[in-house]
Amino acid sequence: MRVVALADSDSYLKWAASLLATLPADDDERELILVDTAVAPSASQRRAALAVSGLDPDAVARVQLGALTERLATIRPDAVLVATRGPVARVLIRLVAGLPERPVIVSGLPGISIPATRKALVFRLQADLFVLHSRRELRDFTALSRQHGWDHRFALATLPFVERRPPAETGTDLVFAAQAVVPSERVDRLRVAQLLVDAAQADPGRRVVVKVRAIRGERQTHDETDGIAELLDELGRRPGARLPDNLIVSSEPMSTALDGAQGLVTVSSTAAIEAIARGIPVIALDTFGVSDRLINPVFVDSGLFGGEAAVIGREFRHPRPGWLDDNYFHRESADDVAAQLGELVAARRRGDLPARDAVAKYGGRLRIAWERQRAFAGSDRTLAGMVAIAIGVPLRAVVVTARRATRRWRARHTASAV
Repeated sequence: MRVVALADSDSYLKWAASLLATLPADDDERELILVDTAVAPSASQRRAALAVSGLDPDAVARVQLGALTERLATIRPDAVLVATRGPVARVLIRLVAGLPERPVIVSGLPGISIPATRKALVFRLQADLFVLHSRRELRDFTALSRQHGWDHRFALATLPFVERRPPAETGTDLVFAAQAVVPSERVDRLRVAQLLVDAAQADPGRRVVVKVRAIRGERQTHDETDGIAELLDELGRRPGARLPDNLIVSSEPMSTALDGAQGLVTVSSTAAIEAIARGIPVIALDTFGVSDRLINPVFVDSGLFGGEAAVIGREFRHPRPGWLDDNYFHRESADDVAAQLGELVAARRRGDLPARDAVAKYGGRLRIAWERQRAFAGSDRTLAGMVAIAIGVPLRAVVVTARRATRRWRARHTASAV
């Protein structure tokens, strides 16, 4: 079975490389392609993303969108794993579906995906198989798909970059897994930065390691404003302030950071799952509450939530056993992604692989050009592409404004009704 994976950003590259290694194909039948986008990871990010997979970063081809069709047609894969952000996935899935010998199209999400979202499903409607990583994700995404009348086919796979092994007995670091958009408000992110300073000052003999996924000038899967590292610098420049020497900012691979960890702190990063798998205790910071916006409802009933005092006191905790099976720690024998992929590839070879409906049902070629321009800015210089931008940008602004106005009206109406 020949399988090609397409990735576009740091987190998706990490997921694609690790998942690719678990799929039923010989080493010489697997290929990983980095599709060139505005968020393509730097050389150092590529090394960090591929650290667990064992793949050589220099062996990962970087391909422009315009050359991708020819590249795939030459490889003639049985299956293509589209491991990219949603808007890019929609464009690439459509491209793969249009190949003369259509491969099986697999897609999915690279980490904690609770709550299930409509957008994640819409962007991947045309995929043959959607990979998820926990029993809870399967239930929630299946229910949401059926609620909208869709027919996604889901498969279960243990998070592929999670290493299950005993913790290092000598770990002393408090590792904080920074996230680009959680929490989102500057005042809250400043509070996190100050918390890390306080934790370092409380125990000068042990390190607080702020694990970031990008340094200045690098891009991430999600655009970041008010990066924790920059906010720490800001705190250190205040009159009379000085950052503790044991407060370290690191962009090394998460697996390396965990090698020296006493415990991990996060709001909702998938790094928590990596830590748990290695027996490293965790604090899921609940200072800002529990909400879908914070991507942390998955930790409800886990026993992992803790506040700022717990972080400063290094009061790490292990998850409750009853939480594990439903949340990323099911038995690996329950994984069925390889079996389902094998069935689909067999159907393809028999000529029985059913066609999937195209995502753009309205707007025709103009809609397709608009989606392509949004995902790959400046890639489509055809007349349709230029028209799509000329019409789409102001139209989208109108739609967004209307939606915001509707939400505000509903909020006021609900409040007055109460």
